[in-house]
Amino acid sequence: MSASATLTDNPLLIGKGLPPFDAIQPEHVVPAMTQLLEELDRSLSDLETQVIPTWSGLVEPLDGIIDRLGWSWGIVGHLMGVKNSPQLREAHQTLQPAVVQFYTRLGQSKPLYDGFTALKASEEWETLDEGQQRIVEAAIRDAELAGVGLEGEAKDRFNAIQLELADLSTQFSNHVLDATKAFSLTLTQPEEVDGLPPSLLSLAAQAARMAGEENATPESGPWRITLDFPSYGPFMQHSTRSDLREKLYKAFLSRASEGDLNNAPLIDRILELRQEQAHLLGFENFAELSLASKMASSVAAVEELMEELRQVSYDAAKQELAELQAFATAKGYTHELKHWDISYWAQRQREAKFDFTDEELRPYFPLPQVLEGLFGLAKRLFGVTVTAADGEAPVWQEEVRYFQIADETGSPIAYFYLDPYSRPAEKRGGAWMDECINRVKLTDVGTVRLPVAYLVCNQTPPVDGKPSLMTFREVETLFHEFGHGLQHMLTRVDYLGASGIRNVEWDAVELPSQFMENWCYDRSTLFGMAKHYETGETLPEHYYQKLLGARTYMSGSAILRQLHFSWVDLELHARYQPGGAETVRDTRDRIAKTTTILPPIPEDNFLCAFGHIFAGGYAAGYYSYKWAEVLSADAFAAFEEAGLDNEAAISETGRRFRDTVLAKGGSQHPMEVFKAFRGREPNTEALLRHSGLAA
Repeated sequence: MSASATLTDNPLLIGKGLPPFDAIQPEHVVPAMTQLLEELDRSLSDLETQVIPTWSGLVEPLDGIIDRLGWSWGIVGHLMGVKNSPQLREAHQTLQPAVVQFYTRLGQSKPLYDGFTALKASEEWETLDEGQQRIVEAAIRDAELAGVGLEGEAKDRFNAIQLELADLSTQFSNHVLDATKAFSLTLTQPEEVDGLPPSLLSLAAQAARMAGEENATPESGPWRITLDFPSYGPFMQHSTRSDLREKLYKAFLSRASEGDLNNAPLIDRILELRQEQAHLLGFENFAELSLASKMASSVAAVEELMEELRQVSYDAAKQELAELQAFATAKGYTHELKHWDISYWAQRQREAKFDFTDEELRPYFPLPQVLEGLFGLAKRLFGVTVTAADGEAPVWQEEVRYFQIADETGSPIAYFYLDPYSRPAEKRGGAWMDECINRVKLTDVGTVRLPVAYLVCNQTPPVDGKPSLMTFREVETLFHEFGHGLQHMLTRVDYLGASGIRNVEWDAVELPSQFMENWCYDRSTLFGMAKHYETGETLPEHYYQKLLGARTYMSGSAILRQLHFSWVDLELHARYQPGGAETVRDTRDRIAKTTTILPPIPEDNFLCAFGHIFAGGYAAGYYSYKWAEVLSADAFAAFEEAGLDNEAAISETGRRFRDTVLAKGGSQHPMEVFKAFRGREPNTEALLRHSGLAA
């Protein structure tokens, strides 16, 4: 499409329905968003000049504005994650400040805020249901957190901070992506790839071919190892070359910490700005501001939970490292274990203890079969049927799939896209679920608009004519993201502000996703899907027993690692003083004394790539993973208590989970939702038991 084409042709301005990914180009972004923001600016001004403090006079028209912007800008954000390009980045960068300004204006609108407070004080308030009341209360709280009460200079300063933080977050993320992409290790000698599994050799040869070595083969190389996780992770686990592991480990942990891509100055600036922002809003520190909208009541409450888990996991982790050292020594390794040795020797010890490798299991987990098992589980627990709907929606990449979810009567209730494979050149790492379309009752037509989700993973792509053969970890990741998807898709809330994952407190949002991971260890779920892709043979029983054993292998170390990240995050946002005597690095080293067994090495600049807290939404919220895991383990325990072999009881418990956790979205406080499902408040007993750490 030429830039001179009329804006009415612009696919980003359609504003409803499924995104026409086959038609959207980077050059559509600037003209579409410029026009849309002008239109929405006028709509917002009209709404502000005549606020009617009722549900239909205020909440519904405001939802319309937010929804309209969310549709177009959401597509741009989605493509930034899955189809990144220099042109798209430039367009995103050009428009981001205007979008941030619009959201800031919306969040700080005094007329709207006054309208919400008037609605809360009106007679209509008593007629609103709990979900509607929670939406109004959240709108009042969010406006206060967005600086609606600020005047004059304070307000200008707050808004300038918002803009700068949005820009810093994008820069941070781009630096990590670019630094990850910039490093690679090309290996040419057979001894350099000693120990590497066939799947990694295939991937590394494919990466070499993509980098111009057209004759690269898995057998004879050259092999290109990158810092992209499907390459880095297996290399650290399997390479027999400690020197190469050291090189890769140091490169991984020093990503975005030097030269043009150095994120260290950005971290200082981000922390400084966040603290200033918190002070402007009347909070002691940014952690308090962050917790004002979370399930945890205070920094102290979070630290109490973390300390309870730290005491149990620290001793276990210390013991685990001593055992690992003894194992390596017995195998003839004469050195003290270093950081880059842990992954390798842990993999050897896991193989010796449980006598299997991640690689051996891959053939039993081809993606099509894993999906069949996952969808079978969704039917068993929640009574929903998932069917392929490929071709019914335009996609951004030919391997992306599209599915429909139907209820017991066969009526469609939701849809989702699945983008499963790693594409390091254009897709960011990790895995995530995002909203494409939210469920809402369209009052003008009286029908319900069905939700649509994006499920994105980064697993090993199909190589050399084989299907995508998944590691067990990749299977867990898929189940995890599907759990998020279920909360978005099985919601029964008809209001935009609380349907799906909206208005769900951040530290409760991982409950359904982590809950779903537990089912990967459930006998009937696992055997239903684990079948060899060539022979159709079911996974042998001894592998299942070993998977169960391996599940709790080094779990003390795993929990301690999460606690280390959580504590550093909390400390930087609660007590760290930018420009003070203690640097960010000092803070981390101090916390490492009680939360790591091997202290970080001097080259460890891991924080420079900690996108979760500096470019994602986890600032002063990384603890949420553990907080929600307490909830999810306890929720799964309800199924264990009902009896995992008792189909009637499982089905009944599953329906209760669907009717509470999955259906209620953000229409009730998560503690109330949890108690409605479990009959009591959560406790840590199930998490410690599942981790093998229960006393």
